Parts: sequence; C-alpha cells; structure tokens
Amino acid sequence: MTVRKIIHIDCDCYYAALEMRDFPQLRDHPVAVGGRGPRGVLSTCNYEARRYGVRSAMPTRRALSLCPSLIIQPSRFDVYRAVSRQIRDIFERYTDRIEPLSLDEAYLDVSESDFAQGSATLLARHLRAEIAREVGITVSAGVAPNKYLAKIASDWNKPDGLCVIPPGRIDEFVHQLPVDRLFGVGQKTAERLHALGYRNCGDLQAASMAELIERFGRFGPRLYQLARGIDDRPVKTERVRKSLSVEHTFDTDLAGLDDCREHLSRLFEELQRRLGKRVQPAIHRVFLKMRFRDFNQTTVERALPLTLDSFNRLAGEAWRRQGEPVRLLGLGVRFVEGDENRQLSLFEPPAQESMSKNLIHQSTVQGVQSVA
Repeated sequence: MTVRKIIHIDCDCYYAALEMRDFPQLRDHPVAVGGRGPRGVLSTCNYEARRYGVRSAMPTRRALSLCPSLIIQPSRFDVYRAVSRQIRDIFERYTDRIEPLSLDEAYLDVSESDFAQGSATLLARHLRAEIAREVGITVSAGVAPNKYLAKIASDWNKPDGLCVIPPGRIDEFVHQLPVDRLFGVGQKTAERLHALGYRNCGDLQAASMAELIERFGRFGPRLYQLARGIDDRPVKTERVRKSLSVEHTFDTDLAGLDDCREHLSRLFEELQRRLGKRVQPAIHRVFLKMRFRDFNQTTVERALPLTLDSFNRLAGEAWRRQGEPVRLLGLGVRFVEGDENRQLSLFEPPAQESMSKNLIHQSTVQGVQSVA
C-alpha cells in the first residue's frame, strides 16, 4: 500500500492578518475582526489580542472589557475570498489534489509531486515561503501520512510553524497526544475521558474496542482509530453544498412580526445574490431561522417556492411559536440530493454558510518544531 503524503495548510489568524497587511499601522496592536455594535461578535483576532484573553466568537463587549485598546476592524469578505483564491493558485502549481476546509485552510495530497525529489517536507517549507512572499501573510503547515495527523501537526507549532510526522514516528507522536486534541472531543467528552483515566492516546490504546463502544457508544470505534493515528480518508477535490443561508443579528430587538417582515426583503435579496453567483441549483426546500430575545431559537422548513411570500409565511409560523422580540433572522435553502449543479466552488467554505462566515481555526501555541 502506497503511503500518502498529505500537507495541511492553515493561515495564521487569517482575517486579522489581512487587516494588518493592508493597514500596516495596525501591526503590533491588538486587532480583531467582527461586529462593533452592542451585540457584535468577533470573527477572529491577532495574537497580540489573544494575550489579553480575547478569542474568536467572543462578544465584542466582553472583548473590549478584557482589552480596552482592542482595535476592531469590519469584515471585508471580498478581500478574504480574493486572497483565498490567490493562495489556491499557489497550491495548484504543485498539485491538483486540493481539499479546502474554509477560506483559510486546505489539505493537499502531494503523494505524486516530484518537487524536491518528492519531499513533502521541503514542499511544505516552499509553500509557506511562497505564500509569505506573494501574499504577505504567514501560514502554518503540517505534514503527515493522513489528513487527521496533518491537521493536528499544522496546529502544533502555530503561528508560522511547521510540524512533520513521518510514518516511522506516528506511534511515538500519537502515544503522547492529549485526548483533548482529538477531533470530535469537546469539553464534555474530554472531561469524561479524563474521569475514566484517559489523558493521552497511550491511555486510550490500552482500552479495547468493546470498552470504548460501551462507554462512548457510536463514537467508540472512532476513538479507537484516532488513538492509533488511523485515518484512511482521501483528499477530496470536490464538495457538494447541501444548503446555503444568510442571517443577521439586530442591534435592537425586533418587537413584532411586522418588524420582522420589514427586514425579510433585504435578507431575501442577499440570499438571491449569493445563489446567483453560481449555476442555479435545484432547490428542495426553504427555511427560516428566528432567534428570540431569550436566545431560544426556532427553524421552520417547508417545500415552498423560492419567493419572498414563502419566507413571509415561514416568518408568521416561526413567530407564533413564541411571540417575543426577535434578535436574529436567517433565510436559507436546501438543495436536492445528488444535483450535479451543486458542486461547491473549490475554495469557498463548505456546507451551510451564513453572513457571519466560518470562524478561523485558532491556536496559541508558538515556536517551530518538527517531530521528524
């Protein structure tokens, strides 16, 4: 069996990095990208801001209380998409096997690359240097025989780092890997693992498949594989979009249904604009999301035509479920399964998108290190 050579590239605090690139006066200051209003939320922040405890997905008000000098930049998604395309163009010089995960990260299968006599490590170094020179931002890279380990490796030495896990070092690397770093292990699962005495993958390797299934159900087999560094997934060069949506959080709650309907037209226009950017897909259903003042949320989904009247109907149904002031409205569509027109543009975020976009994967680990 041929051993794959996978590189995972992850841009360092992508949105914030581009703000500092384009506005040099921001450098060496704590910078975040996101909403400024009383209900604003940060998309990401630079490492200077993180030293104050500022994090992505943090309410702007909370971030400013931690770091009063925080500079908050509005999002510029046209720029972020254009630079993402520029980075992809660099990748395509060396491989056509590219799987984007979001605007700021992607997997590359370079198993058949002849660059530097087939050295994935040298190619990763070259890509990092080329992106820094041509794009003006830093990226971190992980090199490994599979996607799972490559993604962990890219996060190992952030920012501006490189970590290589060669086939002969997988067992050593995985054995000491904290269970908190495993995909699918959130805070609650990590707490359960710790309570059972599983601190790292070496501990998990001592458990049988049956034990893990008994304790973690359907996630048990996946834990068994992750603890051993096993991942047979290929790099996928195509993604199929299942849905597309837009949403908006209001600075002031919308008092009633009439107020909600006044804002549906603008959201509907934005949804149509987003749909119009690619070949018109076959739409299966439309849906509306409504979040109330107390943060309770409801979604209404129906097989209706893509019209403003349809969303007005859904809004009425959603409103009647609670009948309280509304802080967020979202409109979306779901696509027919198997529709060939739904191939996702290769360097845009996969699956359901919203106006707030995907948050950038982050890490505060610093330095340069290789396990090779």
